[in-house]
Formats: sequence, C-alpha cells, structure tokens
Amino acid sequence: MYLSTNKRWTLMNYSKLASRLRTKIGKFSGYVSENLDKTAQRFVNEAIYGIIYSQSVMLTEIGRSLETHVQLKKIEERFCRQLKKEGLWENIHRQVLCDAAVRIRDNTLLILDLSDLYKKYAEHMEYLAKVRDGSDGGQIVNGYWTIQVIGAQLGENEVLPLYQELYSQDSPDFKSENTQIIKAIDMVADHSGNRGIWIIDRGGDRDVLYNHLLKKPSKKRFVVRLVGNRNLLHGNKEELALKLAYRCKTPYSETIIKEENGQEKVYHISYGYMPVKLPGMDEQLYMLVVKGFANKPMMLLTTEPLRRSRKILYRLLGYYLKRWGIEETIRFVKQTYDLENIRVLKYARLRNMMGLLLAVFYFMAVKLDMSQKLKIMTGHILKQAKRVFGIPDFKYYAIGDGLSAIFRRSPGKITVAKPPGPDIAQLGLGFT
Repeated sequence: MYLSTNKRWTLMNYSKLASRLRTKIGKFSGYVSENLDKTAQRFVNEAIYGIIYSQSVMLTEIGRSLETHVQLKKIEERFCRQLKKEGLWENIHRQVLCDAAVRIRDNTLLILDLSDLYKKYAEHMEYLAKVRDGSDGGQIVNGYWTIQVIGAQLGENEVLPLYQELYSQDSPDFKSENTQIIKAIDMVADHSGNRGIWIIDRGGDRDVLYNHLLKKPSKKRFVVRLVGNRNLLHGNKEELALKLAYRCKTPYSETIIKEENGQEKVYHISYGYMPVKLPGMDEQLYMLVVKGFANKPMMLLTTEPLRRSRKILYRLLGYYLKRWGIEETIRFVKQTYDLENIRVLKYARLRNMMGLLLAVFYFMAVKLDMSQKLKIMTGHILKQAKRVFGIPDFKYYAIGDGLSAIFRRSPGKITVAKPPGPDIAQLGLGFT
C-alpha cells in the first residue's frame, strides 16, 4: 500500500519534530541532573521524557514510553531505586532556580500557594496525613500538603515555575508549616538575589512570617491578604484590622470579572488604603482595602508604598488578583499528569516526584514557551493538541496534550545528553 505524498511528508515532519523535541528534553534533563551520578542522570532523563509522553506519574506508564526490550517490571524496580535517592529533589530545584534567576526581575510576582494532594483510597503510603481538601468544601481527608512558588509578570500570560514541594506533618523530620514556607521563600530568594514581590493568600497572615519577611538585611517586598483578626497600628492607635477596613474610605471603583467554575462572575468593587504598622515593629506598611468581593472587605497588607492614586492602588490590587490565575497552574499539574493517582508508597519517592514534575513544567513553560527560537516548535505542538474550541488563554494544557500526541505518533529512544549550561534555550532548532 502506497502512502500519498502529503501523508509521507506529514510522517517525516512528525518524526523530525519528535526527534528534535527528544534532543531538547535530553539537553534540559542533562542540565537539571548535572550534579547527580550517571545512573540518576539516566533516570531523570527517562522520567522527564516519560512523564511528558504518558502524561502520568505512574512508574509503569513512564516505563512504557521507553523504547526498550527490558521487562517493564525490571524498569519499574530500577525507577523505584533511583526515585528514592537522597538529594534528587534538592538538585533539580537548585538547577531550575539557577536557570530561572535571570528571569526574575524586581517586579516579578512570586506567588506562593499552599495546596493539598488528596489520596482518597490510599492506606499504606508512608506518613499519610490528614489534610483539608481545598476542592471539596474543605473536608478533612487523607493526603499530603504541597507548596508551590510560581513567578509571573503583571500583564503577561507566561508563568515561571520555581518551587514545588510535598510534605507531611506526620513525617519525623517535619517541624512546622511555617518552617516549610520559610524554606521555600529562602530557597527562591537566595537564587534570585532577593528580587521580586511575594504574593501570599490568607495562609501567610502569621507573625512568624512577617518577622522573617521584614528581617534585615534581606527584607523582602510582599503583599499578604489579611484574615482580619489581627491588630494594626493606624496613627498611634491599635485596632482590629477588620474595624479599620470598615472605616477606610474607598473612593475608587472598578468592575472586575472573575471566572468561577467555568462561568464569569461580575464584581463591582471600590478601594482605598490606610498607612499602618504591625504592633511592636517600626516598618511602615500599608493596607489596601477592597469592598465588593464579599460581605467583608478584602484587606491586603503590603510593603509597597501607597498613596492617593488610582493607578498605584489598582496596580497593587492587580498584584494580588494575578494569584487567581495561578490557581489554574496548580490544577494543570494535578490534572494533566494525574498527580493524585501517584502510586509510590515511600515518602522520599513522593517528594522526589514533585521535583521531576517541576522540571517537566519548567521545560514546557520556559524552555518551549518563552524562548523566541523555540516558539515555532511550540506552534507545531499546539497544532497537535486538536482542541475543538481552539487554544485557551492558559495554553499549557494544550502544550501538554500536543507533546504527548507527537511522541505517541512518532516514538523513539531518549538519550542522556551532555549538559549545555543554564541557557539551553539559546541553541538553534534548525527549523525555518
């Protein structure tokens, strides 16, 4: 049976594109695993490719993506050994943060999100803990806690995955949730030269975190949403934040549209600000008060200087509202790679898998999407997603689907490549 010229050309282009993508993944994997031993480097390379290919974190599915005659059981056993290695999570994060550092600017938003990984049917996973399921009314379920840090720029759609960790309060080395949050902040800040503005939801409204964020000489800029039950100093008087918010004048108004559960919801808001301080601290802070999102005012505590200017106040509100869009990235990682279906039982393996997922998302969001030289390749990938309604604003679902479709249509072996250094995106593609 003869293939038409068009079909032969299409198959050749699939093969060429898949081959070039595998080369790029190999070079990136070589970079993020640069300081590991050779067996670990091979595993990281195969795991990143296998996760992208299969859109799964299950070791058997990752193993099936490898074009090899080795028994799947043997591959899974090797993966289990490698996934338990100490230092794997730390090495991947250091390498990703080294590469990302030049992309973090003074006004880059560093959005820290506390989430959960729900393990509905799990019974024997190590240090399985009780968590509050954020997607199901806050009920207490079995699972693990997670921390993500995503970089973003106001007015831009691109995201910069920076940090992803899983932890359990039942683990013997667990100290406190505050310790976990501070660890994430410090690791990102150390690599970024303390640049960026930290954006944290109400879970960040804690004295210990304020003390850390405002500690000199490494004082950090931040926007934290207040719960409302803490006292603040306004002038020389100490009052409850919520009472101050009700009294705050809100002379500026806007209409905000938010997508909730697939539907658009319109809010008519008003906003203003007050200069405040935290009791016992000298640092001048400001509270942005926004009325109209709910019955109670939204209160944002910030180090950013505010004054009577619609532009300045609305920009500060935009910093926090950017966080709403980042919630989609959390869902993307969970849904596209079926994270809640992860089956490894040991705690160290679970934590290391989060590092591999960070590398996968960083490759897609940064190495494929941000680089000008790789945009033409991303265009080919998006075409293969075959979305009925086109490519949505949050295009990473489509990129994930497109990559998987290309590799499934033109499978091949992935090889460990010599690491080219942090800026691997500078390498040409050969496409015209």
